[in-house]
Amino acid sequence: MDLKATRFEVDDHVAMVRLHRPHRHNAWTGRMHAEYRWIMAELEADARVRVVIVTGTPPAFCVGADTQALAGHVERGGYDDGLPPDVAHPGYGTRPEFDHDFVWHFGLRFPVIAAVNGACAGVGLALALFCDLRFVAEGARLTTAAPQLGLPAEFGTSWLLPRLVGVTRAADLLLSGRIVTGAETATWGLWNDVCADGEAAVEAAIGYARAMVANAAPSAMQVTKNQLYQDLIRHDVGASVERSQHLLHEMMGGADYAEGVRALTEKRLPAF
Repeated sequence: MDLKATRFEVDDHVAMVRLHRPHRHNAWTGRMHAEYRWIMAELEADARVRVVIVTGTPPAFCVGADTQALAGHVERGGYDDGLPPDVAHPGYGTRPEFDHDFVWHFGLRFPVIAAVNGACAGVGLALALFCDLRFVAEGARLTTAAPQLGLPAEFGTSWLLPRLVGVTRAADLLLSGRIVTGAETATWGLWNDVCADGEAAVEAAIGYARAMVANAAPSAMQVTKNQLYQDLIRHDVGASVERSQHLLHEMMGGADYAEGVRALTEKRLPAF
């Protein structure tokens, strides 16, 4: 695919994906959406990739839907996602509940880290929330944006936000649409770290990703991520225990477990 609104690169098992419309503060378009899904499908098929970082080309992460696209919805009298019919489907097939816009992040085999390096609104905030881990600049301005546009909570944020920050704080963000900052929300449970600025947020995400590659078996990350999101909707702790015991038996026969034990006994880092 000819990438016009995004960029990506892979370096030593870590992929960096950038939303790249800096002249529009990385405002979201159908083209960006299609490219983003295509990139994730490519990375999912690339055995080198163990962790993915998503960020925006400075000065923003993503300020939400492009205003021209918003105006187009008014003219059409309804919503058009702007996606082509042959859009990629990364993460699909894990379970039907995950085969939807943005929820497919839960089905990916690798962790996805959001480095929120600047303004983050609307669909941009939804994207960050569907990542597994999040680092933010303390001055980054954040908003759901929807109430000011006369719109509902979008892309499942009414399901996800209460699970991340609790119902009261989710109601605050979703009903008011007010602007908050990374620093203001530092203790809310949204972020793995709040950093001095956008560059520091990206560097923190890279450092975390490198540590994961060095210390965590790729098979363990894949299976544990699957457990995490399956159990989030399972509502059955007993089934979770039974599944974990089955996986434990299965993975103890694998090469990653054998190497992990050798590294532990030899007092060295594992070579996964």
